[in-house]
Amino acid sequence: MKRVMLTVAYDGTRYHGWQIQNNGETIEGILNRCLSELLGETIEVIGASRTDSGVHAMGNVAVFDTESPIPADKISYALNRRLPEDITIQRSQQVDPAFHPRHTVSHKTYEYRIYCAPFPMPVRRLYSHFTYVPMDLSLMQSAAKYLVGTHDFKSFCSTQAQVESTIRQVESLDVFREGRELVIRVTGRGFLYNMVRIIAGTLMEVGRGYIAPEEVVRILEAKDRQAAGPTAPACGLTLVQIVYEQ
Repeated sequence: MKRVMLTVAYDGTRYHGWQIQNNGETIEGILNRCLSELLGETIEVIGASRTDSGVHAMGNVAVFDTESPIPADKISYALNRRLPEDITIQRSQQVDPAFHPRHTVSHKTYEYRIYCAPFPMPVRRLYSHFTYVPMDLSLMQSAAKYLVGTHDFKSFCSTQAQVESTIRQVESLDVFREGRELVIRVTGRGFLYNMVRIIAGTLMEVGRGYIAPEEVVRILEAKDRQAAGPTAPACGLTLVQIVYEQ
């Protein structure tokens, strides 16, 4: 028996998120099915990040145990032949049998992209949130600084979440421009349910002038979801990478 780690990239547009659901196709469900068919045994992957419906990934991580003689680094090639074109394994490798993608200390990086223009760009509609309302980049950058560090992010957590603690550490939070797009890039050890999308929605409100940058401190202190901005649409969010500590 060996444990194999997969680095998984996917376009989340047509999926009901990562985790298996009763009401639609998911990334986890497809991986389980294709791996089971490939290896001739029942496979159930364990994912690092349970991304929501419509959210994309360039480097999500999953592990599974198998008795297959296929070398771990070759599984990616065989599996990609079975997967739909909007899911691709970027790498497969053998890891320690005790490795767990959610319990091992890691640093996750997400990007939220906002396409700013008078009119939408069709080829960007699935991977960015469109707005024609101008946004002030400097205001968003100023507000972002207040969110870096260890805070109680209860105001930035969906009310549906069931967690023991809402304290999280944001290691970096940068806002910058790439052509027509504003990019919000955030790195941390872990995030609450919808936390990155709520951060994005709040920073957009700052950029539009509806919330002053320093008001972010009050929002954090309120520990109330109603104090923060809206949850930004899923299409703009991509899990860029997960880096594990050695």
